[in-house]
Amino acid sequence: MNYPVNEVFETIQGEGTHTGVPSIFVRLQGCPVGCAWCDTKHTWEVLDEHKVSKSDVIQVDGTLGRWAEHNAISLMNAFITKGFTAKHVVITGGEPCLYDLTSLTGELHSRGFTTQIETSGTFEIQCSDHAWVTVSPKINMKGGLKVLPQALNRANEIKHPVATENHINELDILLKDIDCTDKTICLQPISQKNRATALAMKVCIERNWRLSVQTHKYLNID
Repeated sequence: MNYPVNEVFETIQGEGTHTGVPSIFVRLQGCPVGCAWCDTKHTWEVLDEHKVSKSDVIQVDGTLGRWAEHNAISLMNAFITKGFTAKHVVITGGEPCLYDLTSLTGELHSRGFTTQIETSGTFEIQCSDHAWVTVSPKINMKGGLKVLPQALNRANEIKHPVATENHINELDILLKDIDCTDKTICLQPISQKNRATALAMKVCIERNWRLSVQTHKYLNID
């Protein structure tokens, strides 16, 4: 299966459970969710006039909004060509779960990689049983999409951006009927604001949840 890829780059995972893990990010093009604070709005539309060759999206500036068709094999060939050494692949977007990721994650696992999917939870998650799924639930966004119970139930990790008590209340409502026994729940302060960080720390301590700090922004890396 081919996927519209916006960019591929190697760096350190900066947030969530896998913070600090060397990772290859595969950013897919396309997202109808409409988050007002999105820092990758260039991935929202898949425009024919922005389609480029496979090599033009490898270790380049993805903010141009270009995309190329890749499949699992062509991506792994690009990893080798660029000399990437990380063995953890993060599939993000855009909204990666617009697409069936079963073949991509399955092929990566067969070649010795681990995979992680970062999704808003607004589309059904289709992937290998071995993929680590991070749902960052996007509630009441401009696109009008609902967070799906299927996505929440499949999630290994729920990473929720917070700034106010209302964000905590929204998460509580969302998770009311979800079995979170084996899930990691992370609170991530929006924009590293002091008040948001203090709130996230307080709730994490009270509930034995985990604080997710966007380490890459403090380090000024991708």
